[in-house]
Amino acid sequence: MTSANPAATRPSSIDELRRVAQPPEVRLRANAEHWTASLYLRDISPYLTWMLLKTRISANGVTGLMILVGWSTAAALLIPGIWGALLALLLGQLQMLVDCSDGEVARWRRQSSPAGVFLDKVGHYTTEALIPIAFGIRCAFYPFEAPADFLWTTLALLLALIIVLNKALNDMVHVARANAGMTKLADRKHEQTPTSSLIARARRLARFLPFHRLYHSVELTMLIFVAAILGSFLGEPTVDRFVLVALVPLAFLSLVGHFVAIMASKRVRS
Repeated sequence: MTSANPAATRPSSIDELRRVAQPPEVRLRANAEHWTASLYLRDISPYLTWMLLKTRISANGVTGLMILVGWSTAAALLIPGIWGALLALLLGQLQMLVDCSDGEVARWRRQSSPAGVFLDKVGHYTTEALIPIAFGIRCAFYPFEAPADFLWTTLALLLALIIVLNKALNDMVHVARANAGMTKLADRKHEQTPTSSLIARARRLARFLPFHRLYHSVELTMLIFVAAILGSFLGEPTVDRFVLVALVPLAFLSLVGHFVAIMASKRVRS
């Protein structure tokens, strides 16, 4: 690194920015990195971070931008037809890209803080709750007919609640450990390994049918886009409604499985 104080300067090259903003402990995190980040977003994000570092925007400001992009992803689903779903798909990818950059800006400028972590959580929780709610309105179709179409919005609200609860389980683990005076949980795969062999086998089986991954904003917008393509041939609300009905019980199954896996792992054992 050529700069003695990266927080006070701009990077002289993309390579220097990568060394400071993408250290091995970030690139090799077992759970915090989404697969799109590992696949291609971390290759692109330094270029966005480079441009952001030319401005006076703070790391928390970038996180605020990520939140707005996430909310826009959900709002795009209110546009009928395939174009709304396509826009949501693209915005979902953009949100993850900005999410990569906010951490990189924080590491370069040494602005990491609890407030930044909190805002990041707000962004992901609200986005992943708003997307199914917007999808439910999309399933109700236009014009909205009450009370018949309340079925779709109610199912969507239930799906959003289950998704938020599922996300909250991981944070509950950290809170429980902190309240018990235990050390911070390391981001290592063996920490999640269930102690029960039966549950461990079920966990390995789930990797072949990873439906539990469908509820992240990226995968959910991909699924909705595929449904929109099929809906253009089979009837727009029909496919969307089928997908929504299928997602709710699968989400509940994922929630129960996640809870059991946590209770059977070392994460909540003293």
